[in-house]
Formats: sequence, structure tokens, C-alpha cells
Amino acid sequence: MRRLNRKKTLNLMKELDAFPKVPESYVETSASGGTVSLIAFITIAFLTIMEFTVYWDTWMKYEYEVDKDFTSKLRINIDITVAMRCQYVGADVLDLAETMVASADGLIYEPVVFDLSPQQKEWQRMLQLIQSRLQEEHSLQDVIFKSAFKSASTALPPREDNSLQSPDACRIHGHLYVNKVAGNFHITVGKAIPHPRGHAHLAALVSHESYNFSHRIDHLSFGELIPGIINPLDGTEKIASDHNQMFQYFITVVPTKLHTYKISAETHQFSVTERERVINHAAGSHGVSGIFMKYDISSLMVTVTEEHMPFWQFLVRLCGIIGGIFSTTGILHGFGRFVAEIIFCRFRLGSYRSTSVQLPDGHTSNHLPLITDNSTH
Repeated sequence: MRRLNRKKTLNLMKELDAFPKVPESYVETSASGGTVSLIAFITIAFLTIMEFTVYWDTWMKYEYEVDKDFTSKLRINIDITVAMRCQYVGADVLDLAETMVASADGLIYEPVVFDLSPQQKEWQRMLQLIQSRLQEEHSLQDVIFKSAFKSASTALPPREDNSLQSPDACRIHGHLYVNKVAGNFHITVGKAIPHPRGHAHLAALVSHESYNFSHRIDHLSFGELIPGIINPLDGTEKIASDHNQMFQYFITVVPTKLHTYKISAETHQFSVTERERVINHAAGSHGVSGIFMKYDISSLMVTVTEEHMPFWQFLVRLCGIIGGIFSTTGILHGFGRFVAEIIFCRFRLGSYRSTSVQLPDGHTSNHLPLITDNSTH
């Protein structure tokens, strides 16, 4: 009984076979079929390799939503060098929401030489080249997001030469926390002092001839510090043409959540527009000499996620490539053989002209004569 059941099961499975086998004695091969098969195999191999590269690659997905976090603090990371001595300049943040001076205790004033060493100039040149390419090719930002990791560093390298020149500039670097509202970070003459109606700077003791707000922004970012990320103002250098000159940067900050296979962080992207002018009260150009960075927080939050092609989708695409090429080449080969057979048949029929044969009874036959061995001699 068991053997009968097995035979019935096997017979049933044979009837369900969707891939019937053809005996080799009934299979006919041809040179044209072999050529088309070789082309199909090469095409399949090439497209399969290309599909593997697509499968291993990743892309960045952008999602937008309203930022509902208003209570947390915003971190500002600063590394700016001003061509004035540290005792002559002061930096602070004016919070526009509460009209108060935010604490700038996290900033360090370090006397340095403004001119860069050859290695530092090469670093700055490469950074400015990357910035120019980023402005032209926006898709490069995805590459920077994917390659960012905490061990990388985009900071200005330390001086490798022991310069005997006395420090003529002040490097202001560090970080500070402010409220997530619009504000104004500025560097101007004199140290900042608290004031009931706002804030003030002790600039009376500094002569106007000492004003020089030529500066270099080695780094400026908002949110969590990610060394591998290149920000729009990194590597910027401005040379003042006048003592009383104002440099303004209008910044729009966008909260960003970054999730890649290497890092997961909450940072901020920003766009910036620049303006500079000479302060001349007699000509109607009023203001205060210095560097002013006015920032505003966007109400939208961007979530950037690195995605990868699913394995099942890769298999579907791969099967589509293999099956599609086999089917297409088979159809093209069959159509080509059909056309070739029609052309050759017409050529052969045209090579034999019809001849009239006089029959004994007086009738005429227009059929083609039979070709026999005797007729060939």
C-alpha cells in the first residue's frame, strides 16, 4: 500500500511539473543560437555586477516634520580667529527672546598668530575647495553624511613650525548653550559687561587705529559636534579693508536628526548669507564695528536616514534581469531566424526560372523540371 501511495504521489508530482524535460535527441543547436546565447550570458554577467554595486550602495532619505522641542538648549560650537589682541575683543550672545546676554563662560580666548603655517594654508585651501564643490553639487552632502564618524576630524591642524613672531590675534573657541530662539552672537571691541537694559562693551579704552576685524572661521556649528561634518562657514576668511568695518552673517538653523550606519546624532544644518560694510556715520552708514552672526531657528525638523536596498528586492531585480534577458534574446533570435528563412527561400525560388515543356498531346507544361543526376552532366 505504501508503494502504491508513493507511486501515486510521484505521478501526481510529475503531472504538476511546469518544467518538462526535452530529450537531447530532439534538441537542435545552431551557430546563431550559440552566438546569441554568448551575448546573453555576457549581458547577464555585466548587469548582475552592476546590480551588486547598487545593492551594496546606500542612499539618504529625508523626512520633514514640525519641531516641537522648545525647552531644550541649543549648543553653539565656535572656533574663530580675529586679528586683534585678546584684551581688545569680547564675544557674547544676545538672546532676543529674553533680551539678555547669554553666558559665554564656555569660550576660551587664546593668543595666536593670525598668519597660517604652510600646512594650515594647505588645509584651508582644500576646505575652501570642498565648500565650492558643495555649493555646486548638493548631492555631495549625502556623501559627507555617510562618511561622518566621530574619529574623523576637520579641525585646523596645529602649527608645525615654532614661530618666533609674537601673537597678534585672538582665537575664540569653545561652545555655549542658548535658548532655541533667534539670537545674535557677536564679537566686537571691548569685553562685555551686564546692563539692566541690555548689554554693553568696554570699548572706550581701545583706539580706532587698533580695530582690525579681519577674521577666519575655522569652525561654526550648531547642536552636537560631529567632526566629520563640513559646515557652510568652515574655512571662511575675511580681510577687513577699513578699521571700522562690520561683518554680518544671517544664519537659518534647521534641526536635523542624523541616522547612518556609522553614527546617530542630533545636530543642526544651516544656511547663511553674508554682508559687510564700512561704518561711516557721516555718510549715513551707522552701526558698530565687529563680527555679527544673527541666527534664527527653523520650525521644521529634518530626519536624515541612511537606507539600504532590501535583500528580497535585490533578488526580485536579479531574477527580472536574468529571466528578461533570456526571454528577450530568445524572441529576437526566433524572429531573426524567421526573417532569414524568408529571405533565403525567396532567393532560392528566384534562382530557378519556370520553363515551358511541349507535351506529345500538344499541351504546354509550365512546371519546373525535375533535377536529376543526368541533367547535371
